[in-house]
Amino acid sequence: MSETKTKKSVFETLNAINVNEHVEQRNGLTYLSWAWAWQVVKQNYPDAFYTIYENKDGLCYHTDGNTAWVKTGVTIEGLEHIEYLPVMDNRHKSIPVANLSSFDANKAIQRSLTKACARHGLGLYVYAGEDLPDEEAKAAKSEQAAKIEQACAEMRAVKSREEFETVWRKWCNAVPRDNGSEFMNAVKEMAAIYPKPQ
Repeated sequence: MSETKTKKSVFETLNAINVNEHVEQRNGLTYLSWAWAWQVVKQNYPDAFYTIYENKDGLCYHTDGNTAWVKTGVTIEGLEHIEYLPVMDNRHKSIPVANLSSFDANKAIQRSLTKACARHGLGLYVYAGEDLPDEEAKAAKSEQAAKIEQACAEMRAVKSREEFETVWRKWCNAVPRDNGSEFMNAVKEMAAIYPKPQ
C-alpha cells in the first residue's frame, strides 16, 4: 500500500524559503523586497490576493488626526492575515498627518503587505531576528553537531603529542571551544595524557 504524503500547510511552505538574499538593512531596520515577496507568494499560491483597507473617506491610510497608519491584508487559501503599520520617515518616526505625502503612504503600504506575507510564513524568521528559516537552521545545527562529534573522536584517538597538536590545529577554529564544550573536554583529557614538553 503506498503512503500518501501529507500536504504542507501554507505556513510550512513559505516559512521554509530562505529570503536572506532579498533582505536589506536600512537605518537599523530589516526590509524584505516587497516585489520579490509577492512574486514568491503568487508563484506558490496563484489565487492569493491582497487588500489595502481605505478609511471612511476613501483614503489609503487611517489617522487619529496627528499621525497615520496603513492597514493591509494578504489572503492565501481563504486565510487573511492583516498588518497595521505606521507611516514613518527615514528615521522611523511617525510622520505628522499634515506632512504626509502619497509617496510616504505608498511605502508604508508595500512594507505592510510584505509583513502580512511574513505572517503567512514568508521571511517571518527575519522579523524574529533569526538568520535562517527553521529547516535550514536545524540542518546547520545538525551539521555542527556532526563536526563536534568527529572532532572529539579524532582528539580522543590521538597517540602522541604530535598527533594531539595536528588534531588541535585542524579543529580549533571549526568547532566551539568555550570552557565546558564537548571538544574542550576532549582536549583537556588528551592534554593530560600527552602534556606539552617543558
